Amino acid sequence: MKKILHFITLIAVVATAQAQTNVHPDARYAEAEVLLQKANGFKGIWYMNQPSNDEYVYKYSGGLATYPANHRPFAIYAKEVNKTFFCFGGTNDANSTLLHNVSYYDHKTGKVANPVILLDKKTTDAHDNPVISLDDQGIIWIFSTSHGVSRPSYIHRSKRPYDISEFETVKATERVDGQEKPFDNFSYFQVYHIKGKGFLALFTKYNQWSDRVIGYNTSADGVHWNEWKVLAHIGQGHYQISAEADGKVGVAFDFHPKGKGLNYRTNLHYLETTDFGQSWHTATGVTAQLPLTDIENVAVVKDFVSEKLNCYLLDITFDKKGQPAILVISSKGYEAGPGNNPRQWRLFQFKNNQWQNHVVTTSDSNYDMGSIYVESDKVLKVIGPTVDGPQVYNPGGEITMWASKDGGSTWKKEKQMTQNSPMNHSYVRQPRGAQPDFYGIWADGHGRKPSESYLYFTNQKGDVYQLPRHATEDMITPQRKK
Repeated sequence: MKKILHFITLIAVVATAQAQTNVHPDARYAEAEVLLQKANGFKGIWYMNQPSNDEYVYKYSGGLATYPANHRPFAIYAKEVNKTFFCFGGTNDANSTLLHNVSYYDHKTGKVANPVILLDKKTTDAHDNPVISLDDQGIIWIFSTSHGVSRPSYIHRSKRPYDISEFETVKATERVDGQEKPFDNFSYFQVYHIKGKGFLALFTKYNQWSDRVIGYNTSADGVHWNEWKVLAHIGQGHYQISAEADGKVGVAFDFHPKGKGLNYRTNLHYLETTDFGQSWHTATGVTAQLPLTDIENVAVVKDFVSEKLNCYLLDITFDKKGQPAILVISSKGYEAGPGNNPRQWRLFQFKNNQWQNHVVTTSDSNYDMGSIYVESDKVLKVIGPTVDGPQVYNPGGEITMWASKDGGSTWKKEKQMTQNSPMNHSYVRQPRGAQPDFYGIWADGHGRKPSESYLYFTNQKGDVYQLPRHATEDMITPQRKK
């Protein structure tokens, strides 16, 4: 009977989440405005969340143009034109609104396109940052996310292949209870175009209790989406991160225990699909019966609850054998400061039919974020803000490259890529299909007060290039930081 009641409750939760897809109860929201104008430089959004009333000022804050870890991808390489297309959360000189910017790096010339401002999102919330995708025809898709249900989401696509100059609005629909409804609300969007099949997207919907319900949807054309399916709803919900390689999509997720608040997140889970979402299974091949609703389930990779630790999801990728590698931070609690040390960067790898995990390094904030790179069977790298920056215990720091030459078991600092910075660098993002000359992108910003935010990228060797906040030329030559 208990299981039946739980199942009935779950059905109600899912129905409510789906019904709220088209409801925007905050009457103050404004419709986003399509701009399609040159940005004249790279101006990243500065954002903060939850004032902490202590010396660290905010729970997290800073230059968050490539935030959060649960949005992906921000950049994608197109070998057909030898360009890496990317998007980011931009703003104006006053940091008074979130502008969705689209640009590209031309690998032939080494120059970067002056961004096109696609959309004024009419908010300053970096949770509304966009993500990017490319379809089989080279059309660029920009998915403009929302944070909960108070603002709508949008989808745009380029009018021509591999061309950022003009976009059109896509009036997408999804099936809800057998009917076509506007597909205009999604949070923490992660989207992959799988050749010959279409889009598979993982995202979050909020229910009436603000639970973060994670699920996925598919579409052959990006316009007509199928019925949203729930992956998991354990406790008060989840965060998730994902990756795709050769048609396989893997997703890692945590969960919020009931009664502890949404700042508390723990445990690590993993599922994957190889048939475009028709079925999901563990890394060992055990089929998961969705949705997952119990704390003890087949997807659990690490029980952090028993260790009384939080788990923060950073990145996920696949190794050369198609097995998942997941990067997380574990800590004692969500508050900033030394009290929740050690904050360990831990890499979970599925090898020899079991999960292994090793500590890469430590850093000073739960909201530090970096990317994991698998360069060969033996060589792995992590690039992220693991050295203390000028605003210690705030998100970000000095960007550092860590390397393992034994497949991920042991790690050494290979290069500190930034130093003596006036502001913290944060949220290093790896492009899909990352190329040696455009290997990661991120932004900086002050951790304790509003500031300007610059964007940067690195090559595989760890050389850092800064993009100008002000520029008028169509193609910009980036400046290497010394």
